[in-house]
Amino acid sequence: MFRSRLLLLVLLLSPLAGISPAQAHGSHGGGGEESLEAGEFNFTPIVTIEGHGGFDINLEGDPKHYAIDGMFGGVFEWGLENGGSIVIEAAVGPALVWGEAEHFYGKVHVHDHDDDHDDHDDHDDHDDHDDHDHHDHDDHHDDHDDHDDHDDHDDHDNHDDHDDHDHDGHDDHGHDTDFKRTDIRGFLQARYAPNDRLSVALSWNPYYVTQDQGEDIQGLKNELGANLTWALGDGDVNFGLGDGIEDLVNGVYLSLDHRQGWESDGMYVGNYTDPRVGLGFKFGGDEISLMIEAGPRFYVPGSYAGLDPRTDFAGEIELSVPVGDATLFLHWQQTYSWEDAPGWGEGWQHHVGTGVTFAF
Repeated sequence: MFRSRLLLLVLLLSPLAGISPAQAHGSHGGGGEESLEAGEFNFTPIVTIEGHGGFDINLEGDPKHYAIDGMFGGVFEWGLENGGSIVIEAAVGPALVWGEAEHFYGKVHVHDHDDDHDDHDDHDDHDDHDDHDHHDHDDHHDDHDDHDDHDDHDDHDNHDDHDDHDHDGHDDHGHDTDFKRTDIRGFLQARYAPNDRLSVALSWNPYYVTQDQGEDIQGLKNELGANLTWALGDGDVNFGLGDGIEDLVNGVYLSLDHRQGWESDGMYVGNYTDPRVGLGFKFGGDEISLMIEAGPRFYVPGSYAGLDPRTDFAGEIELSVPVGDATLFLHWQQTYSWEDAPGWGEGWQHHVGTGVTFAF
């Protein structure tokens, strides 16, 4: 079954176009880039190698996860009138996983809490024990009619032992960054730009977990996205060619990004919408590109979490340097949440990645 699903994923993605993570997040249309003439077509094979890590500082145990991805694909591009284009980009490849698999933003671990509530519901009919319903009585169900003070004390001890075991398990999960396995990830995007300042894109980010392990369940994670980007200026800002601070306005853009995520067992994790203001420019003699963007994140968690919608902060800083036919890149995504709720916490989450893209 795994081989058939993996083959299907490769067949869907490998003939299409690929893009590096830096390009995927940094393609904002407009300005400063060479465009094809109307009617021209171009295909560029691409290979990207990236190491990245996620740091969920706002969650209990400060869980971390790391991965090294090898993505193989290419870019199909058709030139249109007015400097516009149609681009199809995709990539697929292995992801070596340390800790747990990368997950959709806002995911909370609620399974243990659900189990505790289930145990509590099973014993709601024991009226004689209303003063300590929060204890787990599964191991002593047959002895409820014969409880004495000593038994009650034993139950408390057992409950404490159970709690200690659960907390230890959570701590181990949060700090376990050992190598786990090799998963398969992909990227597919179609982008339409009617001119050199406006673009609309639809994307699909599939991720196949190859085996059950810890919190990860074998199956296909899915993330769907839609993006609208409008460049306010011509995008051609280069301090290495004499531009000054007053020219930065030409590198400003606005973007609206919406994403939805599903876990590999089909559970709907939630969705978020990011309206952002961004700035892109070059320096160092037309070699180094820097992109900075930030804005609110309107997050709506799935019903599994039992949490209310909230507004977080999200931003990204991205640096890329061309070296011959290769491009070195570094990107840092950060989010901050003011919400303190079960399974979630106030504070920062970070995702940092660096790698190289080869264009052939």
